Amino acid sequence: MEYVANYFGLKARGTNIRTEAMAGLTTFLAMVYITVVNPGILSDAGMDFGAVFVATCLAAAFGSIVMGVLGNYPIAQAPGMGQNAFFTYGIVLGMGHTWQVALGAVFLSGVIFVILSVLPVREWLINAIPRNLKLGMSAGIGLFLGIIALSSAGIVVDSPATLVTLGDLTSFNALMCLGGFAIITALSYRKFTGAVVVGMLFVAAIGWLTGSVEFKGVISTPPSIGPVFFELDIKGAFEVGMVTTIITLLIVDVFDTAGTMVGVSTRAGLTKKDGSLPDLGMALLSDSGATAFGALMGTSSTTSYIESAAGVEAGGRTGLTAVFCGIFFLLCLLFAPLAQSVPAYATAAALLFVACLMTRSLADLEWDDYTESAPAVIAAIAMPLGYSIADGIGLGFISYAVIKVICGRPHACPPVVYVIGAIFVAKFVFL
Repeated sequence: MEYVANYFGLKARGTNIRTEAMAGLTTFLAMVYITVVNPGILSDAGMDFGAVFVATCLAAAFGSIVMGVLGNYPIAQAPGMGQNAFFTYGIVLGMGHTWQVALGAVFLSGVIFVILSVLPVREWLINAIPRNLKLGMSAGIGLFLGIIALSSAGIVVDSPATLVTLGDLTSFNALMCLGGFAIITALSYRKFTGAVVVGMLFVAAIGWLTGSVEFKGVISTPPSIGPVFFELDIKGAFEVGMVTTIITLLIVDVFDTAGTMVGVSTRAGLTKKDGSLPDLGMALLSDSGATAFGALMGTSSTTSYIESAAGVEAGGRTGLTAVFCGIFFLLCLLFAPLAQSVPAYATAAALLFVACLMTRSLADLEWDDYTESAPAVIAAIAMPLGYSIADGIGLGFISYAVIKVICGRPHACPPVVYVIGAIFVAKFVFL
């Protein structure tokens, strides 16, 4: 125990093993919903639910433990929301690629991520992309998750006259989704730990009792990971048409991780006097390595979770919090039947709540500077309406560059924006 305390520097950060364990449990409860939601989304791409459940738990456990041991940050990891939606509805269903090729793209983005983490390029890339575009991308992914949630519950349906319209709000699925969303929101407002899980299980229980969905049990031997384990198609991901896809995966992962690490570390009081983060290199390497590992296991991009802030509020200050969280994800492998018993309308409620959290980033846009806010809004609304995270990001970069040039402010646009914008122009024109 003394070795553990010394390794993680518990005394220096004013914490102890018991506090770190409780913080790890708190973080786990705040993000365990991903073990149900992620397999649900990836199963729409044709992947086996049980196998993805195992891959999700393993990726989360590996990422969290490595982050804790190497980075010593109280930040847990798991397959990211938004990244999984892009994987299924963008790469597979939208572009027509197989899920094996999509896994290959995730793996390549993870490898590039590792290289950028070793080199000083990643910090430059994070700082080079305009802040308002980052905010627009985050909000757009939230809106994209929102329309997925609403459509999966039958609240929004397609219409030949208006493209989309309201479905039957009195249907059982719609009522359960909206009810679950209301419960999750109310509990979250009251800062109830595990609010998302409680809301999902509440409406799921109604479904079990009414017979609308089958209850398959609680505990059993974990399903086989075989159907997705090492099934990635790296060769297929090397196609020219996958370039912008890999760039999109990389950009989303980079900024998602950066925002989470800064936010959680600041709340935990881990930043230096100049605002920088200590030992950031190993933490970034842990995060990027987890993405590559997750792809090998059979899941979409793994990233740092903002829900780690719940563990920080519970007293977590070191990487031991993340290690404990990872251990809980390993134990979660035994609860596959329970995860498979949660219906789509329950996961839709969770998705809708996450969508609301992500969309609030629009509030921080520089609204008075139209050359900054307009491209961000274009990126945000193009994602759900174009049903593509990649295309939304592309339109955001292109419009940002074009508007700055027309306004006579070409130097106000970072070179990396011109480069990425040009790549997307080539994609729209030739692919």
